[in-house]
Amino acid sequence: MKVGWNFRTGLERHLTSWRSAHDPSPGDYTFRYKIDGLPQLEISSNGSAKVFRSEPWNGVMFGGRPRGLIIDVENFFVYNGTDAYYAFQTLKEDIITIITLSPDGVLQRFVLNDESGKWDLIYSVPTDTCDIYGQCGANGVCQVSQSPRCRCPQGFMPKSQAEWDRLNMAGGCIRKVPLNCSRGEGFTKLSQVKLPDLVDFQLFKHMSLKECKVECLKNCSCMAYANSNNRGPGCLLWFGNLIDVRDIKENDIVGYDQYLFLRLPASELDSFHSLSKKLVAITVASAISGLLIVGTAFSIIWQRRMKSRGLPSGMDDIDLPLYDFTTVSVATNHFSQANKIGEGGFGLVYKGTFSTGQEVAVKRLSKYSGQGPDEFMNEVLLIARLQHRNLVGLIGCCIEGEERMLIYEYMPNKSLDYFIIDHDRSSSLAWKRRFDIVLGTARGLLYLHQDSKLQVIHRDLKTSNILLDAEWNPKISDFGLARVFQGDDMEAKTRRIIGTYGYMSPEYAFDGKFSMKSDVFSFGVLLLEIVSSKRNRGFQHPDHHHTLLGHAWLLWREGRAMELIDESVCASIVESQAKRCI
Repeated sequence: MKVGWNFRTGLERHLTSWRSAHDPSPGDYTFRYKIDGLPQLEISSNGSAKVFRSEPWNGVMFGGRPRGLIIDVENFFVYNGTDAYYAFQTLKEDIITIITLSPDGVLQRFVLNDESGKWDLIYSVPTDTCDIYGQCGANGVCQVSQSPRCRCPQGFMPKSQAEWDRLNMAGGCIRKVPLNCSRGEGFTKLSQVKLPDLVDFQLFKHMSLKECKVECLKNCSCMAYANSNNRGPGCLLWFGNLIDVRDIKENDIVGYDQYLFLRLPASELDSFHSLSKKLVAITVASAISGLLIVGTAFSIIWQRRMKSRGLPSGMDDIDLPLYDFTTVSVATNHFSQANKIGEGGFGLVYKGTFSTGQEVAVKRLSKYSGQGPDEFMNEVLLIARLQHRNLVGLIGCCIEGEERMLIYEYMPNKSLDYFIIDHDRSSSLAWKRRFDIVLGTARGLLYLHQDSKLQVIHRDLKTSNILLDAEWNPKISDFGLARVFQGDDMEAKTRRIIGTYGYMSPEYAFDGKFSMKSDVFSFGVLLLEIVSSKRNRGFQHPDHHHTLLGHAWLLWREGRAMELIDESVCASIVESQAKRCI
């Protein structure tokens, strides 16, 4: 049996169920080989809804499978420039075996019985209730030999205890104490479990398990980590909820020794470790009690100060001014409509003037916004560590009660899209100014990708996120969706596709895969919009139905690229620079 892809022909080999036992027309279920960062085997219903999945290929095998799958067979896994497939063959020539996918979505292996002439069922998948995809909901662990069937791991509790009491556990589990990137956070080790699905993850192919732990602790959104390759280095990081985790009995899997390291706040870590820390603290206290008392006093004062201001403890090592709500409210004329200067996925943006005369732009997180506290923290932690003349400067923030505000340097010339979408205003952007904006944006992007200590993927580069200061210098803004990568070998994928259509690269929009190349694609769209003063999204042409990108490609192939240029800048254009942008 072979399932997989031939990259030369683009053809996929998969197994499709019959409509019924007596109707051989294609049914609702498909067994296929999927590559989402790492290969997995999946059974899906109607082409998308997962019914069953194996673990990712770990360099040796697909984990989470019953022993019957590997009896008397040799497994093959191929992934190269021309083919990607999974196959197996019997170890003995006299064994005749077949694989079928039943009309109700059960993968079955049969072996021909020489004596009876009948096909004997060797195994089937799903094998038990815990094999059914996402049986225990987000962060739940399915345990087939226990009652109740689902459990919440250490540090978690049922999302709805009432539903769990009624044995309806599909709602899954939530944390008892939220993560906040504070010092002392660590991991609990889950042994003999099927690794979570690759929904929102990062893969580092050449990173050790120790380095993997450090990498996870760097990112407040990192939920868990594991080794991705039993034969050597390899690191998998999970973000968001963990889906489709189950216990694996040791006798179910041959040579299975996979572990998942689940992140927990200090207060939820193993009580034994907590007790050990307390004993060490007591011992130290008896020797240097005076210093400890002073240190404790300062710690209490500091924690109370942080709590009174609502500041997450993960920010206590960031040198960033904190403003109280009253100061910001007065500066923005109590967030009056007259001071409103913009609106985005984060919320509203207001112009403010402090008593010192300093002008600022205040982004106020709305409770109705598409972004939330995670994106807010992401932007604070990132932009506070990034310094470049082509990145917008973060002056401070306000965190008080439910209020979350970011305070930036004020950009008197607004954003690039303010000029691009308006014909009258676009005429004020002569070619030299446009090309300077292109170069400045490129410098800022190069800094994010290559020159900063953190390798940052912006993920939402667009004209409205390019701000212009008084001298028309471009500043890249809005880092709420940005991700930090480290190392040369990295891949990332998310099921949560967030950003702006029209600027998204195809692999991100359709498959959730993103990298530095995703930002470069967005930068390319931005270039075409700058030279043409037209939006990619919503672009219309009387002769065809292409987007701006498709229109530019048609003109380029026909040697008419300069027809793309906005008429208002034709007089000042430098043709070689314009063609270089296109």
